[in-house]
Amino acid sequence: MFRVLRAVVVTSLLLPLAAMAQMRGRHPGYGHALQDLRFARAVLERHEGWGPVAADQRRAVVEIDRAVDELSRAAIDDGRNPNAHPPVDVRWEPRDRLHRAMDALGRARDSISREEDNPAARGWRDRAFRHIDMAQRVLGHAMDRWH
Repeated sequence: MFRVLRAVVVTSLLLPLAAMAQMRGRHPGYGHALQDLRFARAVLERHEGWGPVAADQRRAVVEIDRAVDELSRAAIDDGRNPNAHPPVDVRWEPRDRLHRAMDALGRARDSISREEDNPAARGWRDRAFRHIDMAQRVLGHAMDRWH
């Protein structure tokens, strides 16, 4: 009886881990999306000269952070450094940074557009979509103000 109970307990503890590992393997797009979101954030962060679009820049960073949080839950983030991203050219002007961040957000959105069969991950992914969309709207507003 003890062996059966122990087997049930061990199995119930290991099944969620196996499901997480399987999800990570099935959804490589989430990892790509996280990388693009982190790049977009890095492009927008810590740069002077935002002037009239500083509030939009800060709001976009908040929305990107929220999208990263949701996708990290959906993808069961692989433990990478959350600040890891491709290098950012420090000479880019704010207008260039806005465009590069917008491009990265578009790539992130495309990366998570596959059908999601896990209901929990679907909710996180859908919330990430909303945050990415909001970040894109805010950046679009900022880009319009630069013209």
